[in-house]
Amino acid sequence: MKQSKKSKYRHITINKKKYYFYSIKWLDILGDSGHCTAQEFNNMKPAEMNTTGYVYSKDKKYLKTFASYDENEEQFSDRNVFPIGVVKEMKRILIWKLKKLILI
Repeated sequence: MKQSKKSKYRHITINKKKYYFYSIKWLDILGDSGHCTAQEFNNMKPAEMNTTGYVYSKDKKYLKTFASYDENEEQFSDRNVFPIGVVKEMKRILIWKLKKLILI
């Protein structure tokens, strides 16, 4: 009998569907309502953000994530929907890296 291969990536299973845990780097709008010089304006850049969570779905337009879930029912909390254009990098989190982070 063939033994199923255990995933090396952190994930959860809800209603027989696997959701993997990611570190997501994305760009957020930076705004300011005060006065500034042209030099200050030229130096403005979007904020570089990092979010961790489970990926619910991803398509050409949107990336949907969640961080909390109900263990008994198919319910999700701490949800985000990112326009795909602001997402710069997605990395699946390895189980051993997660254990190493917890030990520190």
